[in-house]
Amino acid sequence: MTTTTKPAAPVAAAPVRRLGPGALALRQGRLEITQFLRSRESVVFTMGFPIIMILIFASIFSGEIGGGVKFTQYFITGMIATGLMTVSFQNLGIWIPIERDRGVLKRYRGTPMPKWVWFAGKVIMVVAIGVAETALLLVVAVLLFDLKLPDTVGKWLTFGWVAALGVTACTLCGIAISSLARTARSGSAVVTPVALVLQFISGVFFVFTSLPAWMQQVAALFPLKWMCQGLRAVFLPDSFGAQEPAGSFELGRVALVLAAWCVIGLLLCLTTFRWTTRRDG
Repeated sequence: MTTTTKPAAPVAAAPVRRLGPGALALRQGRLEITQFLRSRESVVFTMGFPIIMILIFASIFSGEIGGGVKFTQYFITGMIATGLMTVSFQNLGIWIPIERDRGVLKRYRGTPMPKWVWFAGKVIMVVAIGVAETALLLVVAVLLFDLKLPDTVGKWLTFGWVAALGVTACTLCGIAISSLARTARSGSAVVTPVALVLQFISGVFFVFTSLPAWMQQVAALFPLKWMCQGLRAVFLPDSFGAQEPAGSFELGRVALVLAAWCVIGLLLCLTTFRWTTRRDG
């Protein structure tokens, strides 16, 4: 007597779980943040540079600039703006050419992942690191230099929209300027001089009204000057607005110029961004 064994039923394959757009963006953002934190040079330069500059300049300049405002208070507002520009414009302008040169962007373009997810990951990284850096700068400024935090909801809201518009404009411009670098090594050479010049003419290292008139006019064409001015409206007394070039903090114009740069930066990204190097065609 023979027994027959029924063949085993095939095991159904587990359904593949597809990630939604939001989950894809968050996963890419976590990846970008992890890569940033693994680069010690980027972490030290991005997070440490503004703090080091505050400590140096606070040791050199300790007097008042008028209106009961110390130079340290004035300088800290500029360094907060500089920190936001560094993590967005400068960081992206240097690292994207490296990724392009190594073929990382080319491989991303060849995957089924939507292209916007890669950009979303960069934005999430910039926002996360920018928030952490700003919080660190505020802690140092409050503990060591008696910086007074905003005491009204309105000033905190102003801080929020100035930072948001400024980071958006600088992020888009950082992505756009990354296309000027021909190789990975040239990214820093292209971006760093631009960032340094903007800092010197935008009222970061010096009181803005003490700069030559022509320099003030050039600085007014770019976002950093308006980011600094908007942050001065948050952290300095309202009476200090009378010492600004126009006799007030001009928050309406600050919003208009930063919003215009968001549009300009987006147009530059759409028309100049490249996934491959020039030698790849």
